[in-house]
Amino acid sequence: MKDMPDTAPLLELRNLEKQFDLDRGFLETIKFKGGKIYREKRAVHAVNNVSLSANRGEALCVVGESGCGKSTVARLVAGLLTPTSGEVHYAGERIDNRSRHDMMPLRKKMQMIFQNPYASLNPRMTIQQALEEPVRFHNPSMNGSEVTDRVVEVMKSVGVDPSWSRRYPHEFSGGQRQRIAIARALTVDPEFVIADEPISALDVSIQAQVLNLMLEAKEERGLTYLFITHDLSVVQHFGTRVVVLYLGTVCEVAETDTLFSNPKHPYTKALLSAVPQLSDAKPDHIRLKGEIPTPINMPKGCPFHSRCSYSDARCLEEQPQPLHQPDGSVVACHAVEENRLDG
Repeated sequence: MKDMPDTAPLLELRNLEKQFDLDRGFLETIKFKGGKIYREKRAVHAVNNVSLSANRGEALCVVGESGCGKSTVARLVAGLLTPTSGEVHYAGERIDNRSRHDMMPLRKKMQMIFQNPYASLNPRMTIQQALEEPVRFHNPSMNGSEVTDRVVEVMKSVGVDPSWSRRYPHEFSGGQRQRIAIARALTVDPEFVIADEPISALDVSIQAQVLNLMLEAKEERGLTYLFITHDLSVVQHFGTRVVVLYLGTVCEVAETDTLFSNPKHPYTKALLSAVPQLSDAKPDHIRLKGEIPTPINMPKGCPFHSRCSYSDARCLEEQPQPLHQPDGSVVACHAVEENRLDG
């Protein structure tokens, strides 16, 4: 991996697309309608022409409704899925076309924290075995005592008592398990962490503890995060920049403060209006109406036009392109481009 200047993005996605075929065999593609036989191959369009970048040291948050493609983006970046088209670049080099063997040097630099701490830990391994496994794999030259010292150091740094090491995952609460999962990701000293809804399965009372733990790790270790979430209140606390996805398409990209103070895309405005706030100046809740499209039959034109009160004939026919705004944000919306939005 070649050295990159600090100003260059650590991660860059270029026109990324991912489709999941629904009809796998030839016979499944044969349809009968109106007395005629024809062939139709259906697919779920999970990610559609997504381009974004993450700079070193920032927390890039990807938000949107369930099913909008957030987790698919995370898995494409991690190499757990192969893109249908487009490219994934890490530290200036393309990585989506690498074999599993060629990806191995990157696994130490790039780690992932999954949504469900009940499923991401092997129930047959003690905590010590689970944490030592990645250290031994990525550092074969380390002896036993060095591996143990590394694991103990990381456990202490994330608030995991080293005395837990002989116990099994089922003996811990969800918050404790997620701390252990974070420790496992940090044992190999990564520079980039993909966090896929890491707190959504936890009680609200401990979500803030885990978030603060991740922020502390970011500051102490110089981590870069790709943070997947549907909770905008988390984004406001955690994120540096925000990417808003709708139906696998980028609607808006902005600095966190800019997005919350001056959202531009109608979908972003609707999302933010639903966030509970203790303020008299809170905007009225925007209720989205209209038919919710599916990623199987993608609408022509703007994917949001069936639910947008500002849509017109152009929105129904032409896909909006991301355009840079004076405040540094990027918005893909014909209404924003033509200044048709109120206020």
